[in-house]
Amino acid sequence: MSLLFAAGEIDQIFAIGAVVVAVVVLFVVLIIFAVFANYLRLWLQSFFSRAGITIWDLIGMTFRKVNKDVIVKSKIMAVQAGLDEDQGITSKALEAHYMAGGNVPLVIRSLIAANKAKIIRLSFREATAIDLAGRNVLEAVQTSVYPKVIDCPARGSGTLDAVARNGIQLKVRARVTVRANLQRVIGGATEETIIARVGEGIVSAIGKADDHMQVLENPDQIAAEVLGRQLDANTAFEIVSIDIADIDVGENVGARLRADQAEADTRVARARAEGRRAAAVAAEQEQYARIEESRAKLVEAESEVPKAMADSFRSGRLGIVDYYKLRNIQADTNMRQSIAGASAMAPVKQ
Repeated sequence: MSLLFAAGEIDQIFAIGAVVVAVVVLFVVLIIFAVFANYLRLWLQSFFSRAGITIWDLIGMTFRKVNKDVIVKSKIMAVQAGLDEDQGITSKALEAHYMAGGNVPLVIRSLIAANKAKIIRLSFREATAIDLAGRNVLEAVQTSVYPKVIDCPARGSGTLDAVARNGIQLKVRARVTVRANLQRVIGGATEETIIARVGEGIVSAIGKADDHMQVLENPDQIAAEVLGRQLDANTAFEIVSIDIADIDVGENVGARLRADQAEADTRVARARAEGRRAAAVAAEQEQYARIEESRAKLVEAESEVPKAMADSFRSGRLGIVDYYKLRNIQADTNMRQSIAGASAMAPVKQ
């Protein structure tokens, strides 16, 4: 009986162990299935769409910290759109672009758009280069298919003010139609350069016009002259057309400038006249000073006369009779001067 009881316990222990092992194995299988379920889903998508991405590629993406969902979906889009691998659109290339910080789905969508347009030549290498340069490659492709209209000057910046040779100011608004040049997107100037160049060309063209009426009558000549200057050189765009949207007549700048010049000339003339007047006043004051100096010398000389007369009296060269004769002559002279002055001041009778 004891042996049978011991054998029963051993069988029970083995049964419990088998159940535990089965549970552990099932748990491990569930974990493995949960881990590989996502890989299996992506692999099945890749397999049935003939994207050519293996399960081992997906596992490698995990270790390389690459978003495998993005890579698989992007590769499937490329294959379904008919983009063959001759352009270098492989899973490795997509991973490399992703790890470089690029937007993989945007690049694939831009290549699909360019391929469907049939008029745009864009390779995978060019698309990735444009994307890594910080430009929106899909927007560039769309602008190549559908030209973009740029306001010149920019919207809300007023008008382009230019002056014709006759001095009349013209206020102009233009619209520039551009198409993206994918081969010059990298390193090419942006919209701001196009706006600046077109604005400069319009101002220069109006400045060459002899009369503002010529510009008002034929604004298309100004647009044609500006368009012929190849303003899109070294830019990311190709100018399709330049259209003058609006022209308004401003003020008469030439007349205002001439009036300002006349006012400035008047001020200069006044300053020069004031300088000459000041010089004349200074010269007059100098003459007054010379007169006063001469009077001082005369007074000084007259002060010597009594001394000389006294010396003449002492030396006997002048007698008292001669002195009185001299006084009579002086009195007669003063009387004659008084009479002459009174007759000169008397009114003349008609």
